[in-house]
Amino acid sequence: MTPLHFDHPALLALLPLALLPLLARAGEPLANSWAALMPSPDRASRLLQRGLLALAMAALALLVLVLAGPYWPEYTVEKTGRGAEIVLLLDRSRSMDQGFAGAPRRGGPEKVTPESLERYVHMQGNRDRDPKGQVARRLLADFVAGRPQDRFAMVAFSTLPLPVLPFTQKTEAVQAAIAAGNIGRGLSETNIGLALLSAIGQFADRPYTGSRIVMLVSDGGDRLDPPTREAIEAAVRKQRVALYWLYLRSANSPGLQAEEGAKADADDDTVPEHTLHRFFGSLGTPYRAYEADNDKDLQQAIEDVNRLENLPITYRDTVARRELAPYGCALALACVLLLLGAQMLELRQWS
Repeated sequence: MTPLHFDHPALLALLPLALLPLLARAGEPLANSWAALMPSPDRASRLLQRGLLALAMAALALLVLVLAGPYWPEYTVEKTGRGAEIVLLLDRSRSMDQGFAGAPRRGGPEKVTPESLERYVHMQGNRDRDPKGQVARRLLADFVAGRPQDRFAMVAFSTLPLPVLPFTQKTEAVQAAIAAGNIGRGLSETNIGLALLSAIGQFADRPYTGSRIVMLVSDGGDRLDPPTREAIEAAVRKQRVALYWLYLRSANSPGLQAEEGAKADADDDTVPEHTLHRFFGSLGTPYRAYEADNDKDLQQAIEDVNRLENLPITYRDTVARRELAPYGCALALACVLLLLGAQMLELRQWS
């Protein structure tokens, strides 16, 4: 336990004022009709007098301590549990404000058939439903609530990454960070490369105590230039990070997997999702991709991550500063009330 600290330690010089009750004189003698009725000194009376004197001194001393601002400073404790250190990397682009696309469409323009018309109507209906970003945040909130022993950090991104929350085990703070992303509309561009580097950088200068995960929640891919690729590869190897990509498919999206055949191979480098998916698979780190066409698929993907990443972990938790002034005020009030009660019971004269 850390030693006691004070906000204003100079005020402790007033503690000698607690001795003032020792200088108090006894009151005037009580009026008595007959000297024989006067009580003789006894041990109980002396103990009561000393007790009341101690209460008065304690009340004054406590008031001085309260004015000095006592507190226990914050400190860290080491804990062991089951879980992981997880960075939630949440896409905040404008496309995340749209609904899910429904079943994937691959292989170029779709012919007009009864099935294609039905799919088009389904996609149009999804646009009026909850946006992908809102569904993702709701399910991520449930995911965080179900893993109380994990430590979470959060980074939002569109054109640039925006660190929202450093690593913490405080569930309330993580839930507030997730809910904060629901304000306003996103930007039109995304830079997944910078966002990944920012997310992996959250593990820098932290001791390796268990599973490390970057959970990318996005509905689009990106073409990374060679320097960015090299920086991501080096960061992943250094920090030993596992990567999960929860891909929320948008309307007319080609998905993460290219079709089989020569045409698909030729077009693979022109589709950002295919290029990024292949690059993630070549990093040499544990990597899983989940392609969600609706909220049920996304929920299934999050449940899968919840099941897989539940290994032993050792971490250090910070215990917040604890203010002691309210306790001092309560004790001082108790002393004053006892003195007040003793005064109300005091006899004014002997009969």
